[in-house]
Amino acid sequence: MQKDIATPKRTKEILDKYGFSFKKSLGQNFLIDTNILNKIVGFAGISSTTAAIEIGPGIGALTEQVAKRAGKVIAFEIDQRLLPILEDTLSPYNNVKVIHQDILKANVEELISEEIKGFEEVKVVANLPYYVTTPIIMKLLTEGLPLSSITVMLQKEVADRMAAKPSTKEYGSLSIAVQYYTKAETVMIVPKTVFVPQPNVDSAVIRLVVRDEPAVMVKDEDFFFEVVRASFGQRRKTILNNLTSHLPEGKAKKPEIEQALAQAAVDPRRRGETLSIEEFGRLSDELLSIYETA
Repeated sequence: MQKDIATPKRTKEILDKYGFSFKKSLGQNFLIDTNILNKIVGFAGISSTTAAIEIGPGIGALTEQVAKRAGKVIAFEIDQRLLPILEDTLSPYNNVKVIHQDILKANVEELISEEIKGFEEVKVVANLPYYVTTPIIMKLLTEGLPLSSITVMLQKEVADRMAAKPSTKEYGSLSIAVQYYTKAETVMIVPKTVFVPQPNVDSAVIRLVVRDEPAVMVKDEDFFFEVVRASFGQRRKTILNNLTSHLPEGKAKKPEIEQALAQAAVDPRRRGETLSIEEFGRLSDELLSIYETA
């Protein structure tokens, strides 16, 4: 029987066998703790009725544990040097398909319809490269993919921001963007000592359960996110000042913004970080109504 990939000894054997050297530019940090990998798969709720999508499988440490439980695994790997290694390490698992492609350029919806049929649910489970965590998650959330959840390991600081509540220093436009589409929960902190090479910071596993419909229904989604981003333009400024300064040209007249804030029952002296997602929803709809009738 094949030994688990994610042990210090086996990982070193694989890296030595292929003469593999880490590329810092690709954010490569491989996990060497099977116990943590099993916990990630458990938090993701992977079963034989699940099709899993993985991003950045590395030498296959997490892929292996997912493959043991999932019906099918599709893994996106950008580094061509890892393809022969994955072919070797994952050879015992006939339910894994490795795709040599950048997930940010991939047509994931098409791939799901072609490769994943007959499964009850599609879930993402991955140890994401730190440098592209946010773009990857926002791509997965904004493309309307049939995902039930996304369970990923990322930099703890980013996980804190994604799961943050109003009136905390971590809460910002990223928190609202993620929580608009999902229910976000940090489920585990992972020390840097269980990776090779060791990253400079601790990691966290966040589970994003995709909502059936957005957290708040708004008239114009793009405008809602414009208002959110503008509200956090400068964190120390009031929401009135931020909206006046940072809303796009033609949408930033102070009297209209004051009127919208009053109609949305938001005190203009508050800071953006104190507003709930529902308050941002009301405010963006009121602003939109004023601009449409102006």
